[in-house]
Amino acid sequence: MSLTLTVDGERWRAHLLATATKNPGIVPVAKGNGYGMTLGRLARRAQWLADHAEQTGARLDLLAVGTYDEVEQATSRYDGDVLVLTPWRPFGAALALDPRIASRVVHTVSRPEDLAALRAHHPGARFLLEQLTSMRRHGMTRRDLATAAEYVGEHGHSNGLRGVAMHLPLNTTSHLGEVSRLINDIVASGLPTRTVFVSHLTHDEHARLATTYPDFTVRPRIGTDLWLGDRGALKVGATVLDVHEVERGDVFGYRGRSVPKHGHIVVVSGGTAHGIGLEAPTGDQSLKARAATLARGGLDAVGFVRSPFSIDGKQRLFAEPPHMQASMLFVPSGARVPRIGEDIEVRVRFTATEFDRVVIT
Repeated sequence: MSLTLTVDGERWRAHLLATATKNPGIVPVAKGNGYGMTLGRLARRAQWLADHAEQTGARLDLLAVGTYDEVEQATSRYDGDVLVLTPWRPFGAALALDPRIASRVVHTVSRPEDLAALRAHHPGARFLLEQLTSMRRHGMTRRDLATAAEYVGEHGHSNGLRGVAMHLPLNTTSHLGEVSRLINDIVASGLPTRTVFVSHLTHDEHARLATTYPDFTVRPRIGTDLWLGDRGALKVGATVLDVHEVERGDVFGYRGRSVPKHGHIVVVSGGTAHGIGLEAPTGDQSLKARAATLARGGLDAVGFVRSPFSIDGKQRLFAEPPHMQASMLFVPSGARVPRIGEDIEVRVRFTATEFDRVVIT
């Protein structure tokens, strides 16, 4: 009676090992909801990968999390250092780290003034300097990087510098031009490091950079492609909780809607508390995506919205907006009606879904 993620354990573990083997400098990313699997579970799996270093050749000395509030969950399950991707600021959770684990944290610094504040607060702090990319989210400009390099040199903090970080955008034809420019900025700044941590590079781009800059170590930070890279190993199912035959005009649901024609109301597990029906903008600007958005709006206007739940390969419509922990679907007359207790397939966005159960076979 739950929304369940079932993982083909053997296939998933084989994919994790293959990904680590292909990317020997990999920094696994485990943040937020743990890509649907929970952060704690991924931290334990990162330790498992570290324990298989002889098999993969991967260093696995560093695990990345999203925020300072996630550090403790990771350090209690993973033996290596933990990189916090959110830039350090002189306020909030960044200042409240448990002293027992603070020495295992690698900070991200995205402003020159924060570097001085971090070292004043924690003199032995280790850190990455983040560059400003075309993402324009966090990061230092070329001038900022030079300022930070001057500070590092003057105050003898080169021992705490672990490298430079670049967070690149998605859906670009190639990152090579931008990364080359950013690496040249590192060289020009005079920073005493030749290690770069990069997100969203393809394997081919990584290989070409290694050839172009043989004196640099380029370490990929990988989350989605690591944990969710083999979608065939992941299956999401929702339990059918109830089935009601209805006739045209019958009233149902919270809002007293009328059934449009003969069929069945099928009640399944999975609702807004799980992330079902909560949609974030995709950023897809294609004509097809815009047409789909218009179509969904038209369906919503008349009370029909396609749900992520499928029965026999056919996506069924929400009878009304999903409830907190369950959803009501409309199955028209003539279609097979699932039995109570049966599991049906659900298509979800893993980073926005909380499962009742995660079963790894």
